[in-house]
Amino acid sequence: MSARTARKLKPSLPPEGALEAAPLLALLLRHGGREYLATLHFGAEPKGEYRLTARGDRVRAQGPSGTVSELDAPGFAELFGRYHFAAVRPSGVLTDLGPLFG
Repeated sequence: MSARTARKLKPSLPPEGALEAAPLLALLLRHGGREYLATLHFGAEPKGEYRLTARGDRVRAQGPSGTVSELDAPGFAELFGRYHFAAVRPSGVLTDLGPLFG
C-alpha cells in the first residue's frame, strides 16, 4: 500500500478539543442568551462557522450561508449529531440580560 493510499484510508478525526453536539448544547443552555461562534467539522474537514444562541429550551443556529434554524434539543441533536464543533467561543453578543445575572 502506498503512502498516498494509506492517507486516504486513515480515519479523519475532528480537531483536538472539539465538542460533540450534546456537550455544546449543554454549554449553550447553561449560558442562555449569549451567542457563541463555532466552526463545524465533519471529521477533520471544516464546514464553516456557525452562530449559536440558546433561549429557553430552543437553539438558534445560523450557518455560513446565513440560513437560520430554530431547534429544540432533539432537533439540534438530529441535525448536528454527526458533527463536531471546534474553536467554540463567545461572540460578545447578548440576546437578553440572562447572561449578566446568571
